[in-house]
Amino acid sequence: MWFMDSDEIARLAYLLLLLAAIAGWVVVEFRRRMGEALRVAIAWGLIFCGVAAGYGLWNDMGGFDLPRPQMVTTGGEITVPRSADGHYYLMLDINGTPIRFLADTGASNMVLTVNDAKSIGIDPDSLVYLGEAATANGTVRTARVELPSVQLGPYRDEGFPAWVNRGDMAGSLLGMEYLRLFRVEIAGDQMILRR
Repeated sequence: MWFMDSDEIARLAYLLLLLAAIAGWVVVEFRRRMGEALRVAIAWGLIFCGVAAGYGLWNDMGGFDLPRPQMVTTGGEITVPRSADGHYYLMLDINGTPIRFLADTGASNMVLTVNDAKSIGIDPDSLVYLGEAATANGTVRTARVELPSVQLGPYRDEGFPAWVNRGDMAGSLLGMEYLRLFRVEIAGDQMILRR
């Protein structure tokens, strides 16, 4: 059984008193025009519901938070802005195809989704999934591949190892095996990579 504590009772009493005051004002103000008062109340109620629904949808969609691009300075420093979800996303060219990666310092390796593997010319169905990876969603099967070309800004690496994850992933992960090639610094809302 649910009981209200003294603070909740006081809040309820305050809201009821406020509602009674507003209702009393409406009755006095519109005593001869109650139909008009009802129409105005319904209109304002619908406006309030529309604004509340719009606000909720806006938050669910993330507003206009478009991903900001990473930047390369003339000195070769790569600056990556933090996304609205608190993560850092990097765009790497893998075999000439741009792939978006989540920088994951908790991951050991570079891990590709099945879709990203397909987009760079790897046939996931022909791979042998001998590896296992422990993830937040459980254990998944992985297959090792070698990427002929991996490029981030001006930095190009050849023959870089990666893993294709057979499980469901929201996006590819950029683990420490690649990130350790850089000096990584987090400053404010930016990740800065230097070689």
